[in-house]
Parts: sequence; C-alpha cells; structure tokens
Amino acid sequence: MNGELCMAEDKANYVVTLKNVSLCYPGEKGGVNALKGINLDIKKGEFICLLGPSGCGKSTLLKIIAGFLKPTAGEARMVDKPICGPDWHRGVIFQNPTLYPWLNVQDNVAFGLKMRKFSKNEIMELTNRYLKLVGLNGFEKYKTYELSGGMKQRVSLARTLVNKPEMLLMDEPFGALDALTRQNMQTLIRRIWMKTGNTVLFITHDVDEALSLATRVIVMSRRPGRILEEFHTNFTYQILDSEHENVIYKPDYMNIREEILKIINSQSEKLEF
Repeated sequence: MNGELCMAEDKANYVVTLKNVSLCYPGEKGGVNALKGINLDIKKGEFICLLGPSGCGKSTLLKIIAGFLKPTAGEARMVDKPICGPDWHRGVIFQNPTLYPWLNVQDNVAFGLKMRKFSKNEIMELTNRYLKLVGLNGFEKYKTYELSGGMKQRVSLARTLVNKPEMLLMDEPFGALDALTRQNMQTLIRRIWMKTGNTVLFITHDVDEALSLATRVIVMSRRPGRILEEFHTNFTYQILDSEHENVIYKPDYMNIREEILKIINSQSEKLEF
C-alpha cells in the first residue's frame, strides 16, 4: 500500500511523461527513424541535459515535448494531458534568438503578454521584473540589433520567463556564444532556475556544460535515438554553494565525465579512409 502511495505521489510530480515515443520522418526514399522507444518521466523542478552524437534526435525529442511535432508512435503528456500543440506552458529557447527586430527590448519581452490580453499595468510590472532578473534593466528601449549575442539570449530568456511557463525547453541556447559569454550565461540560467523553480530540458553537445548545470544528464544513442544512460548529479548545487566551478577538477566529476564521453564516442560513426 505504501509503495502504491509513493508511486502516486511521484506521478503527481511529473511535468512531462513520454511513453514508448518514436518518430519517423517521411521521405521519398523511405522514412528516417529519428527516435525509437523513448520512455521518460520529467519531474517538477528538474534540470535535465540531453547529450548525444549529432543527429541522434535530441532536437526532435524537444520538439515533441514542445508540441511542434507529433510522435508516430507512443504518447507525450504534460501534467497527464496529451500534448497536442505548442502553448505558453512550455517555453522554447533556440540557439539563434527569434526576436522581432522592429521592436525594442521591452516590447519583445511584452509581446506574449499582450497577445494574452494582460492589462497594461501587469505587462509593465512583469516586463520590468523579468528584464531585471536577466540583468537587462536599463536596456528597455534598445533595438535588438543593437545588442550582443549574449544580450539577445537574455532577451529571449526574459520573453519566455515572463509568461511563467511550467517548463523551459532550451535547444543549444549558448552554442553560438564565445567562451566567456557562454560561461556567464550558464551562471545566469543556473541562478534563475534556482530562483524560479522552473523545470528545464536543455540540449547541449558540451559534456562540461551538461554536468555543471544538470540534476540529471541523459545520454542518447545515434539514430534512431534511444536513451542509453542516465546520470543523477549535484555539481550544479556545489557550484551554487561555492560560487566557483572548481568542482570540475574533483575525481567524482572527472569519473562521470569520462564515462559519458566513452558512451558518446562509442556511438560515433567510424570513418574509413
């Protein structure tokens, strides 16, 4: 009885559940199997990083959760309701910021709230709050083309967070940034995650980025993508507590890093010369 109660409580904490999800892209020369038999439960407040070789279906999986794609088999559910299309409960941030260049920073962040018919006072209050959260107060009237790459991603982050989604879906959001800006953005998203309690699914090719941010790292196989291994980690908490990333030099960090790299490298296609 106690076991059944625990299972029911765990299920109540699931934000997203994927059951036997597969996806095949149609093609003239036959379909391409992108994903096969994905089973995944994502709990409220988790920070999950997806790793795997290029073309393994990481972005496809994210798009299914976002509601952009419908699986060809299995089902995707959010809070036990079928995911039938995109909505504001699942905010998506891509590598290249999808901002409106004709609008200033403030209006870009406010756009979704206006579409949802929030009052002017609510829009102003929420927009200012989230611009401050991402460190962009003072840049409200700038056009997005006047901003650096890192600042544009901050606008994207504020525009997503202002809608108070239950889940953030991030597809290599820092992949195009220089090393220093990328590190600063990792620090920012880690602090925002702790402050807001958002559930995050984050795609990256960088093992160190995954280990320094995630509470769970999921490693996928080459196409068709399957889940090969999961690692529950707490390095992001250690970094938050110490405000330093020297955790990356610790033996337990290096051991997990080497294990993940070994799994990923074993999936890489062998080239013949």
